[in-house]
Amino acid sequence: MIAGLIKPRVADSHKGTYGHSLLIAGNKGRMGAAVLSARACLRTGTGLLTVNIPVEERFILQTTIPEAMLIFREDKIELDKYSAIGIGPALGTDIASIKILSDVLYQYKKNILLDADALTILSERAELWNPLQQGTILTPHVKEFDRLFGESDNKTERINKALDISKKYPWVIVLKDHETLIIENGDAYISNTGNAGLAKGGSGDILSGMITALLAQGYTPFIAAKIGVYLHGVAADIAVKEQSLESLLASDVVEKIGAAFKSLLV
Repeated sequence: MIAGLIKPRVADSHKGTYGHSLLIAGNKGRMGAAVLSARACLRTGTGLLTVNIPVEERFILQTTIPEAMLIFREDKIELDKYSAIGIGPALGTDIASIKILSDVLYQYKKNILLDADALTILSERAELWNPLQQGTILTPHVKEFDRLFGESDNKTERINKALDISKKYPWVIVLKDHETLIIENGDAYISNTGNAGLAKGGSGDILSGMITALLAQGYTPFIAAKIGVYLHGVAADIAVKEQSLESLLASDVVEKIGAAFKSLLV
């Protein structure tokens, strides 16, 4: 099914053909999330990538990811120039982070992915639910989901709650767990890829970058989420063949995204 969703890369295309992603990620002492998310976004095929980070952290991105452009947290962002926005990995939850999330939600009318600290802010700021538009992708892990929508006693109750929410609101929910659930309007898919090596910091940052890249390339939010989750797991399954479940790193997974795409051609 996933193979049938992938758009072929045409010979006469150019970087503009595949969209311009904006990742708003990272903060002082937490730039690894921005690096991992940016690398994954580029490996998943976005034509252009800009990363929004604090100005004092610019050298980390400029030396580790020369393919990415930078804009700074302190500057005004021209949001309309971007094809898709992913916001949240290691963003922080301070006043400046709340403001940039609010600006994105109220001003940007294309595809948005919310992860990590963006979800934490959303759970604490009721007014920020109002501008969530159709197709917004929420990517909570279990604890983030419970903070957003209330505690669940068990996995089954949480899944049923996610299904009910998806029928009431026009969002795509990616509920990250041992078996990740992707839901839109009561239509649910469970990923059968991935392994316990992904149970480490950085794995979710990678997934956010991957799905944002797919959104920028013109995939609909639900399809982008399904492809991203599947390939994320496949990349981990390929990477763990050279590692162990204990030693697998998020950066190992990023380097196998290309092999995950190739596996769909078999």
